[in-house]
Amino acid sequence: MTDTPSSGKLFTVAIVGRPNVGKSTLFNRLVGKRIAIVHDQPGVTRDRRKGDAYLLGLEFTIIDTAGLEEATGDTTDARMRKQTDMAVIEADVALFVVDARAGITPIDRHFADHLRRQKTPVILVVNKCEGKAGEPGYHEAFGLGLGDPVPISAEHGEGMADLLDALLPYAPPMPDEEEEDFFAVPPTAEEEEAARPLRPLSLAIVGRPNVGKSTLVNKLVGEERLLTGPEAGLTRDAISVEWTYKDRAIKLVDTAGLRRRANISDSLEKLSVGNTLESIRMSEVVLLVLDADQILDKQDLTIARMVVEEGRALVIAINKWDMVNDPQTALTQLSDRLQTSLPQVRGLATITISALAGKGLDKLMDAVIATHKIWNKRISTAKINRWLEEVLIQHPPPALDRGRRIRIRYATQVKARPPTFVLFTSKPDQLPDSYTRYLVNSLRETFDLPGVPIRVHLRAGKNPYADD
Repeated sequence: MTDTPSSGKLFTVAIVGRPNVGKSTLFNRLVGKRIAIVHDQPGVTRDRRKGDAYLLGLEFTIIDTAGLEEATGDTTDARMRKQTDMAVIEADVALFVVDARAGITPIDRHFADHLRRQKTPVILVVNKCEGKAGEPGYHEAFGLGLGDPVPISAEHGEGMADLLDALLPYAPPMPDEEEEDFFAVPPTAEEEEAARPLRPLSLAIVGRPNVGKSTLVNKLVGEERLLTGPEAGLTRDAISVEWTYKDRAIKLVDTAGLRRRANISDSLEKLSVGNTLESIRMSEVVLLVLDADQILDKQDLTIARMVVEEGRALVIAINKWDMVNDPQTALTQLSDRLQTSLPQVRGLATITISALAGKGLDKLMDAVIATHKIWNKRISTAKINRWLEEVLIQHPPPALDRGRRIRIRYATQVKARPPTFVLFTSKPDQLPDSYTRYLVNSLRETFDLPGVPIRVHLRAGKNPYADD
């Protein structure tokens, strides 16, 4: 086997094949973690999913696709097939995966003929070749006319070196190394920090099924990147899409719809829900999409509280607003519901949009970026303690037995994302929750922190920063 230097720039590889041959298992193997949902039920993957793959030193972009099936018209299968065809066109090379244990089926032969007519080169990959059970299927694959098949086991990691050898001819050459200038002045730490690009803002888009999450992503990125339709529950995996808005890199993460837990019994849906919850935990901002016909019902509130408890920044988008008959009444009802049900994120940004018509999307993304900035906000210790002095004068803590008051000596912000503060007090276990809520509301108002969770922790002891 040849030595494998890391390629100078990424090339793109699409994984295609009929349902349930192990495409998502291979995708997870190449990206090095369980991103795509793997399930015995055929047709789990429906959208194109991209990932950064690394194979024995070779780096490339990998695309997981829906199972190839013969379908026409506007059916779900036909729309899935269109997504797969788009992935093949986008790729530099396609991995056509077949199942050694099932043997070569008529649909494998049909799509082998289809792929052979495409401009994109094809590598035939025979999966599930571990043990003797896969040998007949491997030998049968030679008859597809796509060259020598590459035997692998995606689940057990076998055959990856052979797959590497098959991919190497399609990898771009490494760029010539520039000669090092020994007399050049090295950049300062500040210059290196300024030159470093901002990490993409991670934005998870969540909500109940069929509220228009995938339609919103497609409209934002300007292409039919995700499968959409009137059927509820089309999205099963959390699909990330790289995008740029006003020079700001953003990673959009479309997620499966969240239904009430009592209504979930299917094992695949449980995996989808788990995938969505993990996306919320890994995000920075969560965009909760509501249906204008059912604004902030019980399930919406459950999702919103979950986001706040995880400490994520939250923005609400009310979709299908162009279909609302009485907008003012609907907004008043939403405002009242937020004040009573989500007081812990007072000032939450709520934007009305129409994803299908593309209305209100700039205003929505401006609100996302503004909320992300607040979520990252840091306040100097001097300002916090000046605020604390004023608060204690205007509204001192309640008195304890025998007239003694709880003393709050010092406050500081210990972290952002979300803004988190520590107050050093004489009796942290006896300070009423109502007074802590008062402090949180005062912090929010004084330092302009609307719509994000604020954490306040109470600690016993004196000011740790005071001189001895």
